[in-house]
Amino acid sequence: MIKRAEHRIFISSLYIGSEESEIVRGFFFSKDRGISLKVYQLDVISHELSVKPQLHAYFHLDLHRSTRPGASSTAKLLLPLLTTFPSRVHVSMFRSPSLRGLMAKIVPPRFNEGWGTWHAKIYGVDNDVIISGANLNKSYFTNRQDRYLHFNDQPLFAQYCYDFLQTFAKFSFRLHSTSDTTVISPHSFIQDDYILQWPDPHIHPHHIHEKVREALTEFQSSRRVASQIQLDTNEDSFKSKQRVFIFPIIQAGQFAIREEETVLQTLFRRVNALTSGYFSLYQPYQKIILGSRSVDCRIVAASPKANGFFGSKGISGRIPEGYTHFEKRFMRAVGRAGRLWKEAASGNFKGIQLWEWDKPAWTYHAKGIWLSPSSKALPILTLFGSTNLNSRSAHLDTELSFVMVLPSHQMDAEQDVHKSVDDIPATACSPQDDLSSETESSTEASQDTALNLRERLQHEIDNIRMNASTWKGARRDVRFSTKLMLWFLKGML
Repeated sequence: MIKRAEHRIFISSLYIGSEESEIVRGFFFSKDRGISLKVYQLDVISHELSVKPQLHAYFHLDLHRSTRPGASSTAKLLLPLLTTFPSRVHVSMFRSPSLRGLMAKIVPPRFNEGWGTWHAKIYGVDNDVIISGANLNKSYFTNRQDRYLHFNDQPLFAQYCYDFLQTFAKFSFRLHSTSDTTVISPHSFIQDDYILQWPDPHIHPHHIHEKVREALTEFQSSRRVASQIQLDTNEDSFKSKQRVFIFPIIQAGQFAIREEETVLQTLFRRVNALTSGYFSLYQPYQKIILGSRSVDCRIVAASPKANGFFGSKGISGRIPEGYTHFEKRFMRAVGRAGRLWKEAASGNFKGIQLWEWDKPAWTYHAKGIWLSPSSKALPILTLFGSTNLNSRSAHLDTELSFVMVLPSHQMDAEQDVHKSVDDIPATACSPQDDLSSETESSTEASQDTALNLRERLQHEIDNIRMNASTWKGARRDVRFSTKLMLWFLKGML
């Protein structure tokens, strides 16, 4: 994608990894060695900028995570690129205003992320976009399971993502070299060998809550119409189209923007499967799942060894054990509600099932929801993006996710479908097909394309479950000191 860039590259991530100089900007599959991952240096973007004078690169990152002390920080990593192309490389770093006052001065690096991060994961080039939950570092490209949805040649969708990032750039610090002293302004600061410039001298970066809320409300209101993704059939003789609806969901709880909660409260009433790398479901979502007796829910979460914090030093090493505590508490509530997974008289399984994902030497970071009319039907909807579906995502981090609603007029007639897609609440907006001018044969081809996409989503679920097994957390001990840590951290996990 980057090598094809003509006008813009826009990257949004929590941070960009630098461990062992494995800066990830792209990768390719080697034909002569089979499938193998190749990691590029900053030369990839630098080269494209040098040969394409009209090309701009935009980075949107979390300030605390990207400015950790040390030579390998993301900020220092980007400085050479910024210095070489000062007018065409734009680096914005968002800092959560929830950490302010005395706490902002005394909380050490690494722990300061507990008050909220920039968490949106968008990787775009011109009109191509990859939406993921992954960051740009070595583990995600080698041995960490995540989700990646690539939208090719979708100008409306790409422009939405770009404009979302530009909206937040107005409330983010901008990275500059210390050689550019003209950018120093009120609330800016110098750190090591770079400057973090605050763009609006009239408002303190700790007091942006109301302005961000107003900007996001206006932004979403002006783009309320759902993006439409056109599905092309592979048949050159048909070239028929069918729309897939994409609904953007912004969750920025600290700015009173809670679209995720509104949407998920609706979706959980029809949820069929969900997954999260860090299982600590937001309490309102748990209550909905437990109270919706007509809905069956299969959950996949990381096992302790597949948690990215497994084996970490200090307090962070207790995090996998902390998630075991959350899982135990949730499963006790499932039992009290009489919703434990069991076989019904019809032969189908009903209730709530918790599995744990475990693959030797791998970690698990995938997150999302898949909605099916029944346990035997293909998915008709998926939620994807950055959210972990937990309290932290709801209240502290800034998240961008999407709901994709798939064409569903050909509803698994050959399968045991007990509910129609029409049963989905109106807010889910199952799309109407716009094929009135097409021939019967082209309509069938388009339907086949939509069905193929639903099958691919099912394949994604099957691949995740391939490495999942029955939850074993009931047999794991959780130390009192870990419970005390969770009480202290409250919604930070």
